Amino acid sequence: MSDTEKDSLYQDLHTKTSLQLITEINQEDQKVALAVKAQLQAIEQLIEALVPRMEKGGRLFYVGAGTSGRLGVVDASECPPTYGVPHGMVVGLIAGGDSAIRKAVEFAEDDFEQGFKDLEAYHINETDMVVGIAASGRTPYVIGALRTCQEKGIATGCIVCSKGSQIANVSDYPVEVNVGPEYVTGSTRMKSGTAQKLALNMITTASMIRLGRVHGNKMIDMQLSNDKLVDRGTKMVMKSTGLDYDEAQKVLLEKGSVRLAIDSQK
Repeated sequence: MSDTEKDSLYQDLHTKTSLQLITEINQEDQKVALAVKAQLQAIEQLIEALVPRMEKGGRLFYVGAGTSGRLGVVDASECPPTYGVPHGMVVGLIAGGDSAIRKAVEFAEDDFEQGFKDLEAYHINETDMVVGIAASGRTPYVIGALRTCQEKGIATGCIVCSKGSQIANVSDYPVEVNVGPEYVTGSTRMKSGTAQKLALNMITTASMIRLGRVHGNKMIDMQLSNDKLVDRGTKMVMKSTGLDYDEAQKVLLEKGSVRLAIDSQK
């Protein structure tokens, strides 16, 4: 039995008040950050393997099913607007395809062959890296994808929430965040999902910073896709150049990015 499937440490949940329930959930949630902290060295090793590949044009692929797959899709989809990277530089694949993002596709995760077939549609190659995401560490869709990648010389990593899993065994850079039993037995959208989200945040944020997509602590390549972001970008330009608000915004909109607007004033 995987760690994520073990019985909850709490009993008779149906008899408790809302305050009792959320207090206990919060107690469990506090364990997650410490479990991630214990895996910082493993996360660092994954990032250190990823960044050189991306510097050479390689891509990062996430493969997962259910909640794990959705988290990968979310993380990938946020990279272009946040860091201005091309769509396709970070790709999230979920068992069952895009329809599974909103509605579960029965038995999609049980196909050992489909994971790599989905990767092949992107002409995956040895410059890329594939990271499997799974709470239990035994999802066939992910195992099959990583195993085939290893056979073809494609670097693999994983984020799992059980020790000694099958997925970790086919990962060059395994990250095993052991959060223990879920508050509701087996409900891995809870602590396991939170742990995976924290690890994903670290992987893409640190990688994008290393790739020069952040200056100081600012997202200088973010997409100017709404008024809030235009305002934020304008203030970045003001701070870096000394221009007043109207002048900074004019330059920003002319140049189309914070980076180009700042560079134009040097």
